[in-house]
Amino acid sequence: MADAPGTDSTETAGDEVAGDDAVDPALFGALAADPLAEHLGIELEAVGPGYARASMTVGPQHLNAVGMAHGGATMALLDVVHAAVSNSHGSLAVAQDVHTEFLSAGKLGDRLVAEGWELHRTGRTAVYRIDAVTGDGRRVATALARVFRLGTPWHTAPRATDQP
Repeated sequence: MADAPGTDSTETAGDEVAGDDAVDPALFGALAADPLAEHLGIELEAVGPGYARASMTVGPQHLNAVGMAHGGATMALLDVVHAAVSNSHGSLAVAQDVHTEFLSAGKLGDRLVAEGWELHRTGRTAVYRIDAVTGDGRRVATALARVFRLGTPWHTAPRATDQP
């Protein structure tokens, strides 16, 4: 992948996330425990402040009626990265908008890797760029995504499964 796009925030992460750039392991575990991602075979690989990466191998279950990767499956990969990068600072963020451009079709057997970078962050909103490419570098999709930052720390955020 290309170098991370520029950011207006005070924190940036590169391709590899380790040491001081890694998020708390409990936060990574919470972000990685996405039931839909697991169902689709999406693996969250790296999360650092303002950065996230996940991958998925296109299988028969990801294909549309014409035999290409379904846009919904590709979008799910982008959305998993969006959720991880936007929550990477430990404060709960919820999606407001995701604009996706499908650039080429994923094919059966392609390993899609999606990376997301924080472009701008304020106290209440943030904007991210997420790109998905194949193993040979072919761009499949790109997204520009915005979130509302609730200001709630992750460890105190209520989960839908906590409701009676």
